[in-house]
This record gives sequence, C-alpha cells and structure tokens, in this order.
Amino acid sequence: MSKIQAKAIKRNIPMSPFKVRRVLDQIRGRSYEEALMILAFMPYRACQPVLKVLSSAAANAKHNLGLKKATLIVSEAQVDQGSKMKRFRPRAQGRGFPIQKPTCHIMIEVKQKN
Repeated sequence: MSKIQAKAIKRNIPMSPFKVRRVLDQIRGRSYEEALMILAFMPYRACQPVLKVLSSAAANAKHNLGLKKATLIVSEAQVDQGSKMKRFRPRAQGRGFPIQKPTCHIMIEVKQKN
C-alpha cells in the first residue's frame, strides 16, 4: 500500500450529511477519473461540492507530491455533521417555530495506485 496521500477538506457546506454520504458511497475506492465521470452524471445536488473537494484533493496531490492525476484513487471519503443554523419561522397566533438547517464537512483523501 502506498503511504503517500493527499487530502482536501471543505467545511460548513449548507447541506445535510445524509444526502452527501449517499454520493460519497458511490465514489469511495474508485479511480479519480471514474469518480469524476460518476459525479458528472449523478442527479444529486450534493455532487457539486463533492466534485470541488475531489478536484482540490487531486490538485494537492499533483502540486505538493508530484503525483499524476491519472494514477490516483479515492482512498477515503467521509462527511461529518457541522453546526446547525438556527432560524425561526412564523406560525399561527404569534408563535415562532424553530427551523434547524444542517451543515456538513467533507473530507476526501486520494492516494496513488499500486
């Protein structure tokens, strides 16, 4: 196994981690080019931030470690729950109803194929 790994993290994305996890499960363990194709054709809104983080991780591997993008695989992809934005929605008889908008942190790690 290769010990050389590059990673990228994007924090506070205004999206539920459950929706992002559905996308990350599809690209985990795949090659970089195959993951790009999968993300380009999936119909989910979570594909855009995942694509940005994946591209950033590949750029880190190329710039910092001198690896070629064609030889990369997605070794680790995870999403964690971030803080919740708390808002209030007006309801009947002057009451306020709390709304919690979730955020998430995406971390993708790429490494070189053997």
